[in-house]
Amino acid sequence: METKKVNELQINNATITVRAVFLGHRITTGWIEREDIIATHPLTIELQQQGYVVIFRYGVVVFINLDEQTQQAWLASVDDSIVEPLDEMETETLELLICDRQEDFNLGRLEINNINVPKIQLIAFELAKSVVLALYEKNTAGLFDRVEPLAKDLQEKGQAYRRDRVLLRHIGNVLSTQSKMVGRVEVTEKPELLWEYPELERLFQIMESEYEIRERHLALERKFELISRTATTLLDLLQYKRTLRVEWYIVILIVVDIIISLGEKLIS
Repeated sequence: METKKVNELQINNATITVRAVFLGHRITTGWIEREDIIATHPLTIELQQQGYVVIFRYGVVVFINLDEQTQQAWLASVDDSIVEPLDEMETETLELLICDRQEDFNLGRLEINNINVPKIQLIAFELAKSVVLALYEKNTAGLFDRVEPLAKDLQEKGQAYRRDRVLLRHIGNVLSTQSKMVGRVEVTEKPELLWEYPELERLFQIMESEYEIRERHLALERKFELISRTATTLLDLLQYKRTLRVEWYIVILIVVDIIISLGEKLIS
């Protein structure tokens, strides 16, 4: 990891706010001036004195120690860099207390004994994963609501009355969400900076446990599997019915052809 500045920030015995915002499916970063970048993996820039923005290319930015007005102004300035912006931004906020106590969560607030750029990056990394999971959890709940009636039709009537296109859309939504979560966000992966700063392992474990990152990811995977399996089963049934209907059409045509042939022979 390339880092320009790793000294402890001069913030002591104070509470600072960290806010993650999920903006869209991707953020382009070519507009960022190289001299503004203080660290990479994840990309970190200093916005004001002791105020920072951590940018994740999969669509999340994390603000550290910046007021609401500054955040909104920065978001407005990078609006053109958001690819496929979300209709409604997903946000998550964390309070950090810089104190002399051992690093841990207390009453929903993260207490740490000092703060520097690598710690900021790690905290941002975990909060970004949490806000991504939050959005996908909402989307998955919506998919459940749409798939449930299909399964109910199958259970109560033994038939599926929905069109192939609807079922294919459900399957496509699940596959798209899975690919984004695994391929882009890498929810279950450790941040690269732990290789260079192994002393941050404890903080990483604390954040992973507090936000239940792995548990939420596994729960989503199970829901994805159930939705996909239900939609696929219904699609197979619809395709089977269609094949059976075609076979009946062929049989009927053969019978009609035989009847016509017999009629022609009788007439002749």
